Amino acid sequence: MSILPPSQKIWWKEPIHGIEMMWIIIALIWCLVLFAWMPYWHIYGKQNLSNESYKTPPEVFEAKANAMAKAHTVRTEPKSNIPVVHPPAGSDVYMLGRLWQWWPILELEKNKTYRLHISSLDWQHGFSLQPTNINLQILPGYETVVTITPDQSGEFAVVCNEFCGVGHHTMLGKIFVK
Repeated sequence: MSILPPSQKIWWKEPIHGIEMMWIIIALIWCLVLFAWMPYWHIYGKQNLSNESYKTPPEVFEAKANAMAKAHTVRTEPKSNIPVVHPPAGSDVYMLGRLWQWWPILELEKNKTYRLHISSLDWQHGFSLQPTNINLQILPGYETVVTITPDQSGEFAVVCNEFCGVGHHTMLGKIFVK
């Protein structure tokens, strides 16, 4: 609210000053550049993963993960007693999040392609693969599928980056790439 009424009652009929028009044009051009950049970066940036998502009951996903782990377990991690699974290249690989762990530990081969299926059995979790900075939001009742081809050997940490309760800070998983 102003103290004095405006001199012109219809403000949008006043002419736009040249400086204002220049800034409007710059802002419009910048918006168009950013709009074009989004699909370009998705396709050529190798940063945003293309994924699929399916509605899947948690019990069904858990059964798939258990069957894969039973068929391809090569050893058990000594400290956590979590199975280390080495699935064949080109296969469907399952990892599930539950309070407060990622299960199982995966052992993948470098330069081989896998379809990684991820889901949660209980709460919303964040799947953050470090140090590659791959981040996905994992929800119960939904199966997220990502096609991955590891191009580096090493041990990678899977960190939950969505607060999921009092044990959230302990929710770590591993993926070994040989």
